[in-house]
Amino acid sequence: MQQTFKRSFDELKNIVTMTETVFREEGLQPELRHVVDLATEELFVNMVTYNTESHEDILIQMKPHEHGVEVSLTDYNVERFDPTAAGHVDVDAPLSERSPGGLGLYLVMKMVDSIHYEYRNRQSSITFIVDRK
Repeated sequence: MQQTFKRSFDELKNIVTMTETVFREEGLQPELRHVVDLATEELFVNMVTYNTESHEDILIQMKPHEHGVEVSLTDYNVERFDPTAAGHVDVDAPLSERSPGGLGLYLVMKMVDSIHYEYRNRQSSITFIVDRK
């Protein structure tokens, strides 16, 4: 299934509805759902927050993948930002020594089984896979 979403945080409820539909229609493992919802939400929010030069909708695709699900988010007419190359977050450092930001991407990288970034012709695509373990 694929669907486009406006660049608005108000779309988060519609994204959750899409995930719910895909999991139900494809018979996907329900225990994977919370990871898919969290990762999709974090990546979508980052696109809306940081890719402010674009006004185009964001495309989200979800489909079964072996023992899990594959999700792709594509943002159009944007500058390159590779979330897989984001700086290291020192989660052991005291709060007073940490810089704001980056924790959401850190959690996504830890929770998904694989993640891939591609940038071509001002089009930014992030694909992640969550598998039953």
